[in-house]
Amino acid sequence: MKYFDLHCDTITDCYTDNKALYDSDLHISLVRGKKYSPWFQCFAVWIPDEIRGKSAVNYFDAVTKKLKSEIEVNSDKVILCKSSKDFEKAQKQNKIGAILTVEGSAALGGDIANLKYMADCGVRMITLTWNSSCEIGDGVCVKSPKGLTSFGKNAVAEMEKLGIVIDVSHASDILFNDVVNYTTKPFIASHSNSRTICNHNRNITDEQFNIINKRGGLVGITFAPEFLNTNSDKANIDDIIKHIEYFLSLGGEKCLALGSDFDGASLPNGIKGIESVEDIAEHMLRRNYSETLVKSILFDNAFNFFVSL
Repeated sequence: MKYFDLHCDTITDCYTDNKALYDSDLHISLVRGKKYSPWFQCFAVWIPDEIRGKSAVNYFDAVTKKLKSEIEVNSDKVILCKSSKDFEKAQKQNKIGAILTVEGSAALGGDIANLKYMADCGVRMITLTWNSSCEIGDGVCVKSPKGLTSFGKNAVAEMEKLGIVIDVSHASDILFNDVVNYTTKPFIASHSNSRTICNHNRNITDEQFNIINKRGGLVGITFAPEFLNTNSDKANIDDIIKHIEYFLSLGGEKCLALGSDFDGASLPNGIKGIESVEDIAEHMLRRNYSETLVKSILFDNAFNFFVSL
């Protein structure tokens, strides 16, 4: 089975907890994910809201170094995907494609020049904010949020020039609107669900989904229980399917993907870790989803998007 995941925090946990990517008790390990071939995984460098300025840049460097060292140790299994050719090579060789991403543009340290540095490191996507404010704008937990700052407007323009994908998961609604107004290229909500199905401000509205879809972007269904069901203790695979089905009803066949948030959130009932993704596919097939549609959501939509950059 092919699998493409738009978001996990695994490599950040590997760094903070000194664990190996190959095999550990984290939600993701290379051993438990080897059943998926090819498998492409976005590994996010998560910048906590209490880390800012030069410390955030240093934190980015440290976690990135950890990812690259883990790839080197497992070079027979993993390729760092910095270009379209790398994606195609990983697929052809049935290797794991590792994609370096950033969760929280505080990693820039307020210096626009660091975008070029990150692009050179291999960063393919940046989640503009986490929950609080940073130099670029306000996240979902900011009271009376504002949109893109002057720095933020320059940053998103530079990201588009460099081919770094803009990710609006965790963005406040007003920040989302500014991204729409100050950018032209497709962008992503890497790990967000439907606010209509589960009324949480981390989820996206129908209007926001339609905008992303019309732009040719992606929305990654996340497994975080509080974004699946208002009663998070009862969240399960059926809730994942509910969000998929709702977005499909809005015409999302080519827009939908998965963005698990493995190792960045607790898991719903029925999901143990990466080994459980095939169970989601089986649930979809049992509901008479075509194999083509299941393959599109679990792999093709995201793969085609990144190869086309």
